[in-house]
Amino acid sequence: MKKHREKTRGAWKKWLFPLVFACIGAVCGLLIARSIDRYLPDGLGPAHFLLFYALLLLGLFLVLFLQTILHEAGHLVFGLATGYRFSSFRVASFMVIRLDGTLRLKRLSLAGTGGQCLLEPPELVDGKMPFVLYNLGGSMLNLLSALVCLGLYGLTRSLSWLPLFFLMGALIGAVFALMNGIPLRLGAVDNDGYNAWSMSRNPQALGAFWVQMKANALTAQGVRLKDMPADWFQVPDEAGMKNSMIAVQGVFACNRLIDSHQFPEARDLIQRVLAMDSAIVGVHRSLLRCDLLTCRLLLGASKEELAPMRTREQEKFMKTMKNFPAVLRTEYIWALLAEQDEARAGQIKAHFDAVGRTYPYPSDWAGEQELMELAAGKARQEELV
Repeated sequence: MKKHREKTRGAWKKWLFPLVFACIGAVCGLLIARSIDRYLPDGLGPAHFLLFYALLLLGLFLVLFLQTILHEAGHLVFGLATGYRFSSFRVASFMVIRLDGTLRLKRLSLAGTGGQCLLEPPELVDGKMPFVLYNLGGSMLNLLSALVCLGLYGLTRSLSWLPLFFLMGALIGAVFALMNGIPLRLGAVDNDGYNAWSMSRNPQALGAFWVQMKANALTAQGVRLKDMPADWFQVPDEAGMKNSMIAVQGVFACNRLIDSHQFPEARDLIQRVLAMDSAIVGVHRSLLRCDLLTCRLLLGASKEELAPMRTREQEKFMKTMKNFPAVLRTEYIWALLAEQDEARAGQIKAHFDAVGRTYPYPSDWAGEQELMELAAGKARQEELV
């Protein structure tokens, strides 16, 4: 009965977030549709009518893109103002990152994210540091832009076309601000507001946030996980793993074991972490399954043993993240050790090398390359047997 209630609650949370967005989108669409009649020119033919709506749709995507930039810029501005240092700024797959003291343009795509601003945090003082403005800065700038757009909409209502753009900016900016700023925990997705609220109540969550930000900054500086302090990567207890901020430490602990080539320990820990009732987000959970496949292949598991792990959901994720080094590494090792398909492995390796030229974290890429070299060595040994 308890498991049934938990499953029902999980399904409810899974659908609530899209439902809320659909309702907000419907309200925005209704407001925009009511305004269109005011600005739609009279006597339009079918071609001009379609052109009008195509331009309107283009404007909508432009507003979404601009609000994403503003959201990440809010994190950047308020983070820098409270003692953080610049590490990286990404919108869509385009990233500006500080490497070796210089800013460089790189590419990175992460499923489920439109952008991300990562900064190096100030040092903890008595277990504390500023975190509210950094976390809520994106929502604050979205809200400010919505108010500005609303004012410009009022000033330009007598014009054609332009007021619609400002109206969309006001509505979408307000949606971004509310959906990210009001603390919401829907399934395993915690928004900025919930993260800030969680850290204000839980020192362990604040410490985990510091470790994540610091580890990311050090990775950009060329430091491998295996070379970072071991006490940063302690696996939280069951209660801690139910907090998405703290749960990332469990993911990092698995990553560090793999980077250290401790494959039996990594295999066992990943299996334990995945079996927990935890708040690990979907992208981390799917990447851990890739890591588990890698560990088990390097430890000698057969294709028949591992085939059930390649579920439809996992295959879909790996296809979506086909340019991510950890996914490419897994596919390479699978082709080489599970399928003994050297030609396919060679194709994946060539793609991996191409991705490496624009991937923002050279030390991560080098670690993945080491794993692929280990698999190649294992394949050569098996050929000699």
